[in-house]
Amino acid sequence: MKKNFLTVAAIMVVAFFVSTEIAKAADVTFSGQVRTRWDATEQFGSNSAGTTNIAGNDKTDDAVFSSVRLAAKANVNETTSAFIQLQSTRNWGENGGANDVANGGGDDNASNTVNDQDASVGIHQAYMQFKNFLNLPMGWDAKIGRQEVLLDGWRLFGNTIWTPGMQSHDMVRLEHKHDNTYATLGYILEQEDGRENDPADHNDADTWFAYMNQKGVLGGALSLYYIYMDQQEVTASRGVRFSTIGFRQAGKLAGFDYRGEFYYQTGDAAGIANPSVSSAANRVANGTDVDFDAYMFGIRVGRTATNTAMKPSLTVWYDYVSGTSDADGRDGTWSSFDTIYDTGHKFYGLIDLFLGLGGGGAAGTQGLGLQDLAVKGKINPMAGWTLKADYHFFWTAESTRANTVTSGVAQRADIDNFLGTELDITAVTKMNANTKIMIGYSNYNSSLAMRALKGFGTGPQGLGPDSMNWGYVQFDVKF
Repeated sequence: MKKNFLTVAAIMVVAFFVSTEIAKAADVTFSGQVRTRWDATEQFGSNSAGTTNIAGNDKTDDAVFSSVRLAAKANVNETTSAFIQLQSTRNWGENGGANDVANGGGDDNASNTVNDQDASVGIHQAYMQFKNFLNLPMGWDAKIGRQEVLLDGWRLFGNTIWTPGMQSHDMVRLEHKHDNTYATLGYILEQEDGRENDPADHNDADTWFAYMNQKGVLGGALSLYYIYMDQQEVTASRGVRFSTIGFRQAGKLAGFDYRGEFYYQTGDAAGIANPSVSSAANRVANGTDVDFDAYMFGIRVGRTATNTAMKPSLTVWYDYVSGTSDADGRDGTWSSFDTIYDTGHKFYGLIDLFLGLGGGGAAGTQGLGLQDLAVKGKINPMAGWTLKADYHFFWTAESTRANTVTSGVAQRADIDNFLGTELDITAVTKMNANTKIMIGYSNYNSSLAMRALKGFGTGPQGLGPDSMNWGYVQFDVKF
């Protein structure tokens, strides 16, 4: 009885969002995921001048985060299908206040409240898919609607993976596959202001991209990228428009796993003050273009001993993300690389202290870019278990003293561009084919520069180094 009810309900949902004809589809499949994570964090603590940080005085805070997904896929006929994925994200026990909802808590979720007004359920993905769309040359398939975009290692396009809600896009996408070649063209409507407030689309933001992956190159695959982002009006009649062009080559040669990638950004921002430099360095008059001249590259080399019991592996990698100095600002140059829709959690340490690179502000490195030298190890200590250990060394790409907009830097002569180190330890196992358990611990050992960039005090006695600790246990069930 329950199964029949779920079948009817899912078909009705698909029919509502796509067309009434879908309700007649005989081939409907369901999938889902329940992921729950307990997490405890101790942020950077207070300093000797009494200034505290965002977490407050070295105190440990723990919480439980949960995400639930239920999906239905209907194969309407040989060329047409529809996919809908419902999602609910919430923090256990939160009471639905304005701050709780804004931070993913959901409405009326606490045990002492009724939850008949729960508004946490929404659409994560909902798209139509057409094979051989409109009989286009070469045979392109189309995917239209809200969807995730995952390309290569998720350096520029990913779903964030670690956040409860993950990232998806309202978009139109064409895909072509033939032998070892895969190509995709996409248009993302990133932001749409309403017709009443913006009848001429001045406040919209769009992303266009072209991507090709060719297998069988140097023991792996070569990927080529072109991305154009058009933020039509950031301030009155002035927008930001820039292109990203680059490549990624990854594979295996002579027993070594390797990856190399490079991306360059060019474009302009018409008369907009660069948020990555101090006001004194923003000497560009309104109507004059600020030119983009930014880049990033990454290299990785590793090896796995597959003929031993624990299959140990060791990887060394280095990433460089360019930044902007005050000298760049005076020249009208924007040199902070924008990481587009990346999944930074995979690259810049699991604590996620360096997300949002490229736009300035404390979320990244105040626009100064980032260097990351990492050593990563992995073993299988016993059947069914994988143990990983990563150690990162972080620096800014531009000297912290090259940009006086950074908090506290101008007051200390002893601050360099070293940001600290991070140790990430992760244990992974599967209880069964559908259930994965992750247990992790991370420690970030901070520096004077790191505490200055994050705004943890500005006085001469207020920037002493400290550490941050974070641990979690996560259960992930897919069906």
